[in-house]
Amino acid sequence: MSRRARLLVFGLGAAGLAVMFAFAVAGMPPFGTSEHLYRDLAVPAALQHRTANVVSSVNFDQRALDTLGEEVILLSSVIGTAALLRPTRGEVRRPTTRGGHVSDSTTLVSYLLLPVTVLIGLDVVAHGHLTPGGGFQGGVVLATAVHLLYLAGRYESLERLRPLTWYVWTEGLSAASFAVIGLVGLAQGSGFLANVAPLGSFQSLLSAGTVPILNVVTGAAVAGGGVVLLAQFFGQAIGTTRPPTRRSTS
Repeated sequence: MSRRARLLVFGLGAAGLAVMFAFAVAGMPPFGTSEHLYRDLAVPAALQHRTANVVSSVNFDQRALDTLGEEVILLSSVIGTAALLRPTRGEVRRPTTRGGHVSDSTTLVSYLLLPVTVLIGLDVVAHGHLTPGGGFQGGVVLATAVHLLYLAGRYESLERLRPLTWYVWTEGLSAASFAVIGLVGLAQGSGFLANVAPLGSFQSLLSAGTVPILNVVTGAAVAGGGVVLLAQFFGQAIGTTRPPTRRSTS
């Protein structure tokens, strides 16, 4: 595609986005008033489906299709990063070394915080429909917990703890499970990603229908994607090198 064609495609897309943005701004309620249509609709809908955390209700119930799109964006980002940072023809794999000196206090704190961080991440995911948090936030915490081993100066231990094949499958299967749960709603005669599971009792762990299920699926996808994403950067910075070029002796 020529430069002129690319500019034309960009100009058409930007013009369309500008028109839609202008209509959206024109339809907004006046600034500084108590009128808030989205709040007045979202809160009753969350209470109707017994979801204490309204944000999770919006993400995984009222606008679950948008969240599925965000899952696809994350998956695409990981795939793109892996493609860009893959070893090139001039790079070779080098053995992992211990690296620089890490203080004993940093190593000790990292080891102590690793299980605590894992528990916090699991708690944030499991209670995302009840309290602030959810699958996205908890998944980031879980991915961070694994990499505390790197702060402890044990990159070789980190490589053993995160076999990338497991996390790649975890991310892919979790994203696919999100779509499958949506198809269950269609099979029961409702809409795609409709909340068709039993709603339970308000503010109980088994409540909110499909919201906690989608929270868990999203947490697994984000955790797997985060680990794979960081592994690409670590592999490029630590695990590959360029062999020295030989100068011709003529």
